[in-house]
Amino acid sequence: MSAPKTNDLQLFLAVARDQSFTKAAAKLGVTPSALSHTIRALEERLGVRLLARTTRNVAPTAAGQKLMLSIGPLFDQIAAEMEALTALRDKPTGTIRITCSDDAAESILRPMLPQFLAEYPDIQVEISIDYGFTNIVQDRFDAGIRLGESISKDMIAVRLGPDWRLVVVGAPTYFAQHPKPKLPQDLTSHSCINIRHSVDGACYAWEFEKGERKLTIRVSGQLTANSMIHVLNGALDGVGLAYVPDFMAKPYLASGELVEVLPEWCPYFSGFHLYYPNRRQASPAFNLFVDAVRYREPSARTKKR
Repeated sequence: MSAPKTNDLQLFLAVARDQSFTKAAAKLGVTPSALSHTIRALEERLGVRLLARTTRNVAPTAAGQKLMLSIGPLFDQIAAEMEALTALRDKPTGTIRITCSDDAAESILRPMLPQFLAEYPDIQVEISIDYGFTNIVQDRFDAGIRLGESISKDMIAVRLGPDWRLVVVGAPTYFAQHPKPKLPQDLTSHSCINIRHSVDGACYAWEFEKGERKLTIRVSGQLTANSMIHVLNGALDGVGLAYVPDFMAKPYLASGELVEVLPEWCPYFSGFHLYYPNRRQASPAFNLFVDAVRYREPSARTKKR
């Protein structure tokens, strides 16, 4: 059996990860038919089937999955080392792929990106909005953004902002027709706007805490979304009560467009953190991004200026 070509293994890895000849071909700049022919030739040389194909889906076989998991990290390491060579250039370059929720993108990334992108014109940033617990290694993201308490211990975590809390809010028009809840249990008789973090997951159960008491309330209502921005908009439109980050509600509370209830029951969370796997040598572009997005205490920001 002749040894497979390195390029053929890279093509197989692309198809196996995307589980699509069409998507992989678009990224690689080849035709799906040429890519399929290359993979079939590779399978013939190895004497084992690597991909299970149907009219709609492509998925690695057991042998293909084993091969993908063994060679994937090696090719990723080669790519990282090659990208690290850009340190020898006058300008850092490369693409940084980040996965996060839309509220994190709005509050953390949006304020810093204009200056960062202007300062480093050869760096591209790709943001993928996802409320699920994305496997950043498997899905080949450079980093993700989550609450500090949700990050695995084997990841490097960098604080991006202060602690914050969820707040229960509703529009004045809603409270004109419904009494304000005095206890979290009262929410079960209100129309509340749910958020479902993943397609096949349950709606988020609202968490409350006061002193030693901790409660989890499953609310119901006519509107459910998978985006915190749309949950907030529903509250602004008077559809029902929403449980949203305080930094998102703040301007609307100040303007009177929203009213907060149950403030004494809303606990603080450990703030947004950037997380990424421990790499032997991260690219200069990624290091610059981490430094730009890293949280600095207000006093430190003042001194820096």
